[in-house]
Amino acid sequence: MHTTEEKLQEFGRLLDILDRLRCECPWDREQTFDSLRALTIEETYELADAIIAKDKLLIKKELGDVLLHIIFYAKIGSESGDFDIADVCKALCDKLIYRHPHVFGTVSADNTKTVEQNWETLKLKEKDGNSSVLSGVPNALPALIKAHRIQDKARSAGFDWDKPEQVWDKVREEMDELQAEITAHNPDKMEDEFGDLLFSVINAARLYGINPENALERTNRKFIKRFNYMETKTLAQGKDLKKMSLEEMEEIWQQAKSID
Repeated sequence: MHTTEEKLQEFGRLLDILDRLRCECPWDREQTFDSLRALTIEETYELADAIIAKDKLLIKKELGDVLLHIIFYAKIGSESGDFDIADVCKALCDKLIYRHPHVFGTVSADNTKTVEQNWETLKLKEKDGNSSVLSGVPNALPALIKAHRIQDKARSAGFDWDKPEQVWDKVREEMDELQAEITAHNPDKMEDEFGDLLFSVINAARLYGINPENALERTNRKFIKRFNYMETKTLAQGKDLKKMSLEEMEEIWQQAKSID
């Protein structure tokens, strides 16, 4: 691994390269906060894909792409005189020191739960911090991830089940309420209760240490792999998937499952 001096040298080189690109490249010169925003989201998802795939080389590459966006935003901020990369780093360092008094101060915290509770309490005390526990959850987050973060934030404030197994009564309750609205043919209420059911299942995942986003993505990829196998197998047999019976498709599906 590299020394601190070598890391700083490469980081400085990166800043110099971006400075030159900003001046000499027509595309880089035209970029703004708004134009980069969608690209940043895309790069973040590509990093997430690399992490899920456990591809270390790809993770390194995608981290570089995300880092480029960070210093690009800082460069744009410096041009308007609002902030530069040093301001970004200083603010982050100050925040990390402030929110880790058990490391940089005299507060005692010997477990993760205490650290997280202290973190949320300190955020509420900051001058430019969150006005409430849940105000730190970005509105633009995908709904599944947002639900998990909301529940995690509520837990840090002490609002949680005493035991994980208690959540299953809530899941069953929401399932019954959804079934009742389906029976009553009430579309608006059905959607409302379906949302409650999903929220409770996501809560169950959190309580058992399962990341629901990762779990669902694993299932997505598994389904795609099995469905692609079924399509390929069907074509090889000269059959049309749309004209096959469910029983015929299920037989091939079971074959796909056996080779996962």
